[in-house]
Amino acid sequence: MFFPKKFFWGGATAANQCEGAWNEDGKGMSVADCSWYKKNISQADYKGQHTITSKDIEEAMTSSDIKKYGKRHGSDCYHRFKEDFQLFAEMGFKTLRLSIPWTRIFPNGIETEPNEKGLEHYDEVFKTLKELGIEPLVTLHHYEMPLYLANNFDGWYKREVIEMFLRFCKTVFERYKDYVKYWLTFNEIDSAFRHPFTTIGLVEDRYPAEKFEEIIYQSLHHQFVASALATKMLKEIIPDAKMGCMITRTLTYPENCNPENILLALKDNRKNYFYSDVQVRGEYPEHIFKEWQRKNISVKFEVGDEEILKCYPVDFVSFSYYQSRVNSVDVSGKEVVSGNLTTGIKNPYLETSAWNWQIDPLGLEISLIDLHDRYHKPLFISENGLGAVDKVEADGSIIDDYRIKYFQEHIKAISNAIDEGVNVFGYTPWGCIDMVSMSTCQMSKRYGFIYVDADDDGNGTYNRSRKKSFYWYKKVIASNGEDLSN
Repeated sequence: MFFPKKFFWGGATAANQCEGAWNEDGKGMSVADCSWYKKNISQADYKGQHTITSKDIEEAMTSSDIKKYGKRHGSDCYHRFKEDFQLFAEMGFKTLRLSIPWTRIFPNGIETEPNEKGLEHYDEVFKTLKELGIEPLVTLHHYEMPLYLANNFDGWYKREVIEMFLRFCKTVFERYKDYVKYWLTFNEIDSAFRHPFTTIGLVEDRYPAEKFEEIIYQSLHHQFVASALATKMLKEIIPDAKMGCMITRTLTYPENCNPENILLALKDNRKNYFYSDVQVRGEYPEHIFKEWQRKNISVKFEVGDEEILKCYPVDFVSFSYYQSRVNSVDVSGKEVVSGNLTTGIKNPYLETSAWNWQIDPLGLEISLIDLHDRYHKPLFISENGLGAVDKVEADGSIIDDYRIKYFQEHIKAISNAIDEGVNVFGYTPWGCIDMVSMSTCQMSKRYGFIYVDADDDGNGTYNRSRKKSFYWYKKVIASNGEDLSN
């Protein structure tokens, strides 16, 4: 096995899925607080999982229900973070990916002075991590946009939001400059088309259908500019800090060697790379301008935008990887599978999880090699994991060998890529502790090494317990990836 001596082993979380305490200590409502537990929606119903209407928002704003709106309770990490961090330290974590919700610092996004209660909470968070020797990797915008901005500024469609976001960035950079050296701008920025409300604060029913794609692209442009300006600001405030981008790696295979399918897969992958191309290379790829021309899409660039993008690219590339997908020019009558907000034809060579996600460790190795060859930047795997139903045995143990098998194969793939010369410096499996699902807001789809005693309706003690994978991952970290035996 091949891993650098100072490899960043750890885990990944998101405040909107784990913290809870949705209206405590001055926190404002975020877009995540409008997402409810979709009990009767199947995993295959992509649209049903992610469509949030103006009516849905109105109902959420007048409700204090934390059972229906599962992200409002999360895993109660806001109150239990010290206990959780001790468990992470016991596993040997070198790093922890987490997010700072914009709404804890600026409740509506428009304030000129920050919420001191929110800042004080993260003072304690980062002090605790430092005491435990765990390096934080902080996401600035992880599906946690202030709801006020979605309602009153059309989300990221209005350019004024850039200035508001930079005020938030400046505040946390200055406050935590002695604690945080690694940052990410926008979580899975490529998801703007998959779930625009969650990612960029756009409510589809508020805009003409024929203009909605253009509105998404304009909003994305504002995020790209904000990413570059946040990178510039970070270097001024914390000169030795590093800024990364974060994309979903939706690796697409052609169904067969039909040249039409190969071309289709190539275009799918190129479209996936559009988002990192802008943030790493500092310019839009030509094929996007051609697409806008064909579709009569007009995106407004202010004077100086292109120079800003070019001058302030990110330092490293981080990405989530859960599965690959297959596409074909002829999908009629073929079995379809889902996964991480995408769909594709079933790959007969791969196993499928309980949530119909295809498990493809080799795809991670392919993705790492491809990203390395494309960008020649350090790479960080910021999400990867297996959602499953865990059974608590009579003695309280949780024997999750299926999760151990998943990670054995994916860690081997990372090692193989490093052996091929790929610069990978960290790995943070998703949901190192059980938390509410991003799409369906359920607890029963569990990813963690640590079990949280809570059900889909939010009932339970929320007590923590160690799964078998907890002890396995502890051994992996202690051996720097050398010992993957179960």
